[in-house]
Amino acid sequence: MYKSILVPVDLAEADLAEPAIAAAVTFAETSGGTVRLVYVRSLVPITYMEFVPADFDAEQQTDAEAKLAAIAAAVALPTERVSARVLVGSVHGEVLAEAEASGADLIVIGSHEPGMLAYVIGSNASTIVRRAKCSVLVVR
Repeated sequence: MYKSILVPVDLAEADLAEPAIAAAVTFAETSGGTVRLVYVRSLVPITYMEFVPADFDAEQQTDAEAKLAAIAAAVALPTERVSARVLVGSVHGEVLAEAEASGADLIVIGSHEPGMLAYVIGSNASTIVRRAKCSVLVVR
């Protein structure tokens, strides 16, 4: 059924990804597929760069990789069927690019009750749903 499953994870709200990861694992177990967890870090605006330490970006990358690796280690699949990657940029843009580059045939996104701002502007999940070239499952 689904051989390559992509699960975006927000490390600031990692608990929201738990139901999505569980759903991805169920699909992967059924089909013998793989699960790739991705976290997308935001770019630090250039105007703030003079106020942060020189190693800030590298430190943020290392910290995010460690946190995502810990989540990946807890996924109930053999380690060779689970991968994790930290990207930098806009969430929906990077998730969609990673889905295409990795050949994902399913994106599983955790969601929560959106606030008023999400209704006006649109959330990353809704943008991914609208623009993805593969199936997308949004799990509440």
